[in-house]
Amino acid sequence: MNQENLSFLQEQVMYAGFGDTLDNTLKEKMAQKPATFTLDYKTAYGDDKVDAKLHFSQSKREDSDMYFFNSYKVNLKREGKPDMEQQFYINLGNNITLKEAYNLMQGRAVNKNLRNKEGEAYNTWVQLDFKETNDKGNYQMKYYNENYGYDLDTALQKYPLRELEKDSYKSNLMESLKKGNPASATLIREGKEDQKVYIVANPKFKSVTLLDSNMQRLGRRQREKQDSSKTKKQTQTPEGEDNSPSAKKKRRRKAKTV
Repeated sequence: MNQENLSFLQEQVMYAGFGDTLDNTLKEKMAQKPATFTLDYKTAYGDDKVDAKLHFSQSKREDSDMYFFNSYKVNLKREGKPDMEQQFYINLGNNITLKEAYNLMQGRAVNKNLRNKEGEAYNTWVQLDFKETNDKGNYQMKYYNENYGYDLDTALQKYPLRELEKDSYKSNLMESLKKGNPASATLIREGKEDQKVYIVANPKFKSVTLLDSNMQRLGRRQREKQDSSKTKKQTQTPEGEDNSPSAKKKRRRKAKTV
């Protein structure tokens, strides 16, 4: 067995977000010298279950005993939603970690430093397009690079957040958002108690989205309450008479009996 190749693959697997729990299984598989093999990995993020299958293949050169970590396929199981699958390919310098893969499959964007075909480094936001798939059934990746004009710092400055008052807190907040996480923050409300919120980056619209503690868009519930209150007011006459359909029906029935 090529020990140097084994160590390299173990390191690749670890930095792809799978830790070192597969080290021994990987060694055993390589010792059997199959042309291809897979390793299974299971984890969970909250109530969401993630099953991953890692794909390896042997070099096609007859004089080589090297193996390559080619890709991994993620199956995401969420309560009340159909299972979802997506394959992520391993390219030197362009890898998506397992946690980033999970965040992408949740619809969130991830910021990555990648390399183009010429080997030049560039920074970009990536996000899955759930409306478009390729010939292998994978959702297409959308890229929002620096030329697109999305500035996370500028987007955050539009909101009064406690975390923006201190550089270290701001840095942690931005790093979490760049990994695709819904980052916890504190919204300052003038004359009211501060509110805990979650923030997600939204590069497509050059903004950030604020969510409440139930992971609903901030303000949605308030708007629903306002709309409900407005509807109730519209069912009453200026004199306070109930003018709802049920009240009108009762008045007509009463008039017939008089």
